[in-house]
Amino acid sequence: MFDTRHIRTFHAVVTAGSYSAAARALGYTQPAITQQIKALERVVGSPLFVRAGSRMRLTEAGEALTRHAETILDSLTAAQQQMSSLTRLRAGRVRVCAFPSASATLIPEALARLAADHPGVRVELLEGEPPESIRRLVRGECDITLAFTYPGLHEQVPEEVVELRLMEDQLTVLMPTGHPLARRRAVKLADLAEERWIAGCLRCRTNFLHECAELGFAPDIAFTTDDNLVVQSLVAEGLGVAMMPGLVLSFLRHDKITGRALDPASRRQVSAYVLREHLRVPATALVLDELKAVAARRIGC
Repeated sequence: MFDTRHIRTFHAVVTAGSYSAAARALGYTQPAITQQIKALERVVGSPLFVRAGSRMRLTEAGEALTRHAETILDSLTAAQQQMSSLTRLRAGRVRVCAFPSASATLIPEALARLAADHPGVRVELLEGEPPESIRRLVRGECDITLAFTYPGLHEQVPEEVVELRLMEDQLTVLMPTGHPLARRRAVKLADLAEERWIAGCLRCRTNFLHECAELGFAPDIAFTTDDNLVVQSLVAEGLGVAMMPGLVLSFLRHDKITGRALDPASRRQVSAYVLREHLRVPATALVLDELKAVAARRIGC
């Protein structure tokens, strides 16, 4: 294996024309230059220079190494510059996998903050619902996963995955604006037992069915969809009501919909998941900090 210090010294000798000139250029003593060239020759297995009177001449091995030395040193310089950019947050890429309502709320705010101070850090967005989104993290398909869980649902995560709690997201009921219960500030789930329902993703649907069962009724689920905008459209047309996360209220697009909190309150936990070793990656840590800052302003949402 070549020692890059020896390659740099060899290149300096070739460029300067002598050991003494290379020593002056590098700030070394001449014996130190001699020792490094001898060490490099031992690795190569052949002399690199021969004396021709008072001058030095490259051997065939020396000429071959000369052709590679500049490329090696240029590559090292480029690598050092890139590493410096990454560690000083002038560059970097972070892949974030998030569920839809986080992608529509937390993510844009965090990325706007990031772009203002660190425009060189690029974020690649992926969409996924838990638990598959956490499996994508473990498979190396993303660097950060935003996922949610409900009370009583223990999230099984591998030992190498760290959970960073961001916020509690209060559940709400979406109903047509003209619904009799829309005049209330909060509604009881039991009061909606006779309604037709629109259910969301599998994890949300499972929690919804559990909460209804706790109250002694089985809901009439007329439609199921993972698309929050589709849910809103169905509710707006009076085709049912829906239990949705509070984050969804941030991007309601139908004036014919009213959102009301549940009484008693029901919440889900929103967390960021990251591989333990990635916590030391500067760009990843920065994105996590921005997500925590944005989520902190939404606590109790």
